[in-house]
Amino acid sequence: MKIDQGVAAIVTGGASGLGEATARAIAAQGAKVALFDFNEETGTKVAADIGGTFCKVDVTDEASVDAGFAKARAAHGQERILVNCAGTGNVIKTASRDRETGEIKAFPTDQFERIIQINLIGTFRCCAKSAAGMLSLDPLEDKARGVIINTSSAAAVDGQIGQAAYSASKGGIVSLTLPMARDLMGEGIRVNAILPGIFDTPLMARASDKVRDALSATVPFPKRFGKPEEFAAMALAMIENDYWNGEYVRLDGGLRMPPR
Repeated sequence: MKIDQGVAAIVTGGASGLGEATARAIAAQGAKVALFDFNEETGTKVAADIGGTFCKVDVTDEASVDAGFAKARAAHGQERILVNCAGTGNVIKTASRDRETGEIKAFPTDQFERIIQINLIGTFRCCAKSAAGMLSLDPLEDKARGVIINTSSAAAVDGQIGQAAYSASKGGIVSLTLPMARDLMGEGIRVNAILPGIFDTPLMARASDKVRDALSATVPFPKRFGKPEEFAAMALAMIENDYWNGEYVRLDGGLRMPPR
């Protein structure tokens, strides 16, 4: 799909990190971009920078998501592009023993559910509502109506110690890719997913130099964190290549994550 002037796009998690880089890249091609994010201060600033629209959205809340789509569509029209980058994680073992007291604890179920609600159900909620809107559009070349790109993680297949919830949520996104693409193939809507490795996002920026150096050393080549702009470039390629459908692709410098 060619990103012509005026094509509408929505990027969830667009206020920072991978989402911000993707929103900026899509806007630079001439699209009208709406950002869904919970961080109003940074989201409003990014939207102003790219001439877009900020929508304060909690992807776990149905009414909040509906309001976000309504605001975005009122400003820019029905989107043809959706890129889901909203997500979070935690580090909790399935069961663990306190080394000092010997106390045994199980993974709190509510903390597992929270990650699934944000990363997996939140992503699917936005996909389903965006796809329903795309069905109302007139088809373009190759009878295309739209494209959806979801953000998984290398942890979907290389989950580390303490990443049970995060890996499950991101693995669910991988598993959604093909059936969702098949659900929507008759309507001209493509679905793909990106599995990023270790990227230089605001979360990683808070890590110490020692931790950052150790993590960078685990990447085969190039031995550094991924740049958010590289993720955005992958998203652009998936948007523009109409034969790219039903696929999930690692973007990780050849990284295969160890247990810890």
